[in-house]
Amino acid sequence: MKRFLLLLVLALLASCGGPRHDPIPRGATVLVLGDSVSYGTGADDGEDYPSVLGRLTGWKVINAGIPGDTSSGGLQRLPDLLEEHAPKLVLVELGGNDFLRRMPSGQTTSNLTTILAQIKARNIAAVLVAVPQPNLFGAALRSLSDDPIYADVAEQTGTPLVENVLSEVLSKNELKSDPIHPNADGYRKVAEGLAEALSELGYLQ
Repeated sequence: MKRFLLLLVLALLASCGGPRHDPIPRGATVLVLGDSVSYGTGADDGEDYPSVLGRLTGWKVINAGIPGDTSSGGLQRLPDLLEEHAPKLVLVELGGNDFLRRMPSGQTTSNLTTILAQIKARNIAAVLVAVPQPNLFGAALRSLSDDPIYADVAEQTGTPLVENVLSEVLSKNELKSDPIHPNADGYRKVAEGLAEALSELGYLQ
């Protein structure tokens, strides 16, 4: 009975968008820790989703996306990035290259968990961005879905999770520059989806 009530409360929280967080003011620094999707591969300068997100929100969004980077690489880069930029919020978009390289899911989970723990240890807000599960069949059917490790990591660490934004964009051929990267229109859709999710979480007013 207690378990049922707990699940009911969690479901109600999810339906209401979960707890709201303190807003990040305009002009504040927001860091995007990511790979080639954050970097903007497949689009021109200024068309990457961190740049578009900055224009939508008024935040100073730092694009720390590196093509080919893994969760291990992001973990190694993180301390220097936090020290240099002192962000108010960090968006973590990593794991896609782990999947492509067939790295053990437990290693990716551990790296993401440690990344989020290090961010929070500095009293910085963190948001995890889910990445699609590699699936040729799903891609052919234009129906990708988030890898389940992101929901697990978000639950284990108590971190807000942005779901389905990348999966929905990368399910549409007209929004892609190649099989794994958005085009300019796709990156704009990603930025708009992130802005909407961050607004629902309370970070963006």
